[in-house]
Amino acid sequence: MRRTVVIDVVGLTRSLLGEATPNLLRFVREGVARPLDTVFPAVTCSVQSTFLTGLTPRDHGCVGNGWYFRDLSEILFWRQSNTLVTGEKIWDVGKRRDPTFTVAKLFWWFNMYSGADIAVTPRPIYPADGRKIPDIYTQPSGLRDALNAQLGQFPLFHFWGPKASIASSEWIARCTRQVFDVEKPTLSLVYLPHLDYDLQRYGPQDPRVSIALKEVDAVVGELVEHVQRAGARVVILSEYGITKVRGPVHINRVLRRAGLLRVREELGTEKLDPGASEAFAVADHQIAHIYVRDTRRIEEVKGLLEKTEGVEHVLDVCGKRAAAIDHPRAGELIAVARADRWFSYYYWLDDERAPDFARTVDIHRKPGYDPAELFVDPALKLPALRVGVRLAQKMLGFRYLMDVIPLDASMVAGSHGRLTDHPDDGPLFLSSEPSLVPAAVRAENVRDVVLAHVFD
Repeated sequence: MRRTVVIDVVGLTRSLLGEATPNLLRFVREGVARPLDTVFPAVTCSVQSTFLTGLTPRDHGCVGNGWYFRDLSEILFWRQSNTLVTGEKIWDVGKRRDPTFTVAKLFWWFNMYSGADIAVTPRPIYPADGRKIPDIYTQPSGLRDALNAQLGQFPLFHFWGPKASIASSEWIARCTRQVFDVEKPTLSLVYLPHLDYDLQRYGPQDPRVSIALKEVDAVVGELVEHVQRAGARVVILSEYGITKVRGPVHINRVLRRAGLLRVREELGTEKLDPGASEAFAVADHQIAHIYVRDTRRIEEVKGLLEKTEGVEHVLDVCGKRAAAIDHPRAGELIAVARADRWFSYYYWLDDERAPDFARTVDIHRKPGYDPAELFVDPALKLPALRVGVRLAQKMLGFRYLMDVIPLDASMVAGSHGRLTDHPDDGPLFLSSEPSLVPAAVRAENVRDVVLAHVFD
């Protein structure tokens, strides 16, 4: 077996390679680069699950970053249990070929309770007083203390939110080197999220993205050099490409105005009540699962959404089958946004009635994905003072609400989820071993191509 390291550089596309990415360009010159034919929807949890099982969402069941759990009547995003992913994983196949094969899964999603030998993933602590304390979950459990002692606390607030920055990817890269050197896994799966932030904030053509490219290129270059000195083979890939958008589609507001979506009033604010709704949308970047309670109303809902400005098309039973996403977890319908639009989760009609979590970073409570969490509300006159007051409340042990996130979804300039129209705007598969990479790489083939790097 040959040790192999797979680096997931989120959002990397051929169109982004250039002057700002000398290390990645050198890697391409010395190896091979192929466009990667990804799966629908092109979102993290769905694509990573395909990479690791060789299956489409129809079969592995991860139909998005979140979905409606019908038996709970709840919308849940960013779950962590690997038991949600159906199929034989890459570590199962590897261990069958050689029982000494080991895997380190470092910040890839669905990272808890899997068959991977080593796992590291964000796992904040939520005390009863409302605080959010940065922490990680590891397998084996003792690795957590070793990493914290060696690297310091994981910078959770730089992993997502208005402060999201290169700091989290740098920590993950240092973690990778530590695990690679000490634990010596056969296969290391590494997730570097940095590009995702500014590509969504500013869009791929914005000059500020070049700074993010330089930052992640430096991290990748150092990591590749480190593992190659030990003789490892390297794969660098991405899950999707992010393209420029010019505004959101408030799909749940369309359903509410049509009398299909229900809310519950709580302390003067409104909470989506999915179990009581005739139809509602689970918005996930440029796709939205539409759950329709009465199947006799599916055509009515489909017709309504097809007439909604910014919706490119709506998948019904046949459309879902053609897109290989016809799984019971999927909505009765799936709306796909136009290339220049994306779906917000907003369901309230008056911002004064928005739930308290809407103005905070709260990826688990929100019934949909919210990229506005990458911004501080520009309407705040003294945002630094607001944050300072909230942190003081935290230090004094008071309950507090870090309510600094805007409700202006038009600030978001980049999105993904639909399949891109041009290959240069889509994901890539790069390798240090040209002879092991086929002429065309599909997401469903990634598992086997990676295993070829280990066992060839």
